[in-house]
Amino acid sequence: MQALHIHAGPKALAHIREHGLRPEHIGVIPGAAGGPKGLILGPLDRFIFGEWLTQSSQSVDLVGASIGAWRMVTACLNDSVTAFERLEHDYIHQHYEPLPGQKRVSAEQVSDAFGQSLQAFYGGRIAEVLNHPRYRLHIVTSHGRHILHRENPFTTPLGYAGAFLSNAVHRRALGGWLERVVFSGQGASLPFDTQDFRTRALGLTEGNFMPALQASCSIPFALKAVHDIPGAPGGAYWDGGITDYHLHLNWTAPAQGTERAIVLYPHFQQNVVPGWLDKALKWRHGATPFLDNTIVLAPNPEWVKTLPNGKLPDRKDFMTYDRDLAGRVKVWNTAARASQQLADEFGHWLQNPISSMVQPL
Repeated sequence: MQALHIHAGPKALAHIREHGLRPEHIGVIPGAAGGPKGLILGPLDRFIFGEWLTQSSQSVDLVGASIGAWRMVTACLNDSVTAFERLEHDYIHQHYEPLPGQKRVSAEQVSDAFGQSLQAFYGGRIAEVLNHPRYRLHIVTSHGRHILHRENPFTTPLGYAGAFLSNAVHRRALGGWLERVVFSGQGASLPFDTQDFRTRALGLTEGNFMPALQASCSIPFALKAVHDIPGAPGGAYWDGGITDYHLHLNWTAPAQGTERAIVLYPHFQQNVVPGWLDKALKWRHGATPFLDNTIVLAPNPEWVKTLPNGKLPDRKDFMTYDRDLAGRVKVWNTAARASQQLADEFGHWLQNPISSMVQPL
């Protein structure tokens, strides 16, 4: 069964028909939030960053939220293939036991453990990430406003209830509760227009790298917010996926010529959902002109049904397998190994990029 589906916006499809797809065409690679679902993108990441893009020399903007930020940061390490392998291993084997006297793992416990894992993974290598000769890194976070400015056991649930209701009325209304804050390395400009949503663009430095990355991965109520990131406005910062779940952004990165560069998007599904609170709002799941220059690499839904439990790995697996770490590790490893087929099929298509195999977004 074909595992990989390739989807493209109209301008990206026209580009493929005229030029094919070569590594020098790529200007942006986004990394979506989505937790364990991102595990199936490991082989694609290793192929794209470890083999394919190395055949070109242009600068590429890497934009990530949550696990997507973790992946894009890893791409900036020397020997990214080995780093991606370690990321996959560490993510699959993460496990949290409740402390004595507790029935469940607390958000504080998860945050502390996650911070330690980030330090073990990137400690002493931040300069290596920030000074990559080609990749310009952008980490997306969600900054609380008004009642969400500080995390509080009483006001934070009320704030997110208000954010949910406001977002249901209009996505822009979410900006009254949360704003998009993007930390960018090397003084790089954002590769997307920000008129769609309240946005701040700040510098990513060695001093704020760790808290910015942890904030981008801090799911509300599952982890604690990160407060007062150096070089940024005060207050609480949460998972970048809340404001930008799948980075449905108005990509504007220029190419060498007059056309915009191609946005190559390894994703775990075809739909590019704007915000985390839009997951249930199906009318916001369609493509828009923002994605006209985007190519999405996504698993065939029928192939997904062949994976363990007939689905992608997801956060519910933590509860399904509870303390059965070996059972969850086995299921996630099986899915990760099977996803090598995605990378193999993409590599094969690149040798002969037939446009008839590309589906519309």
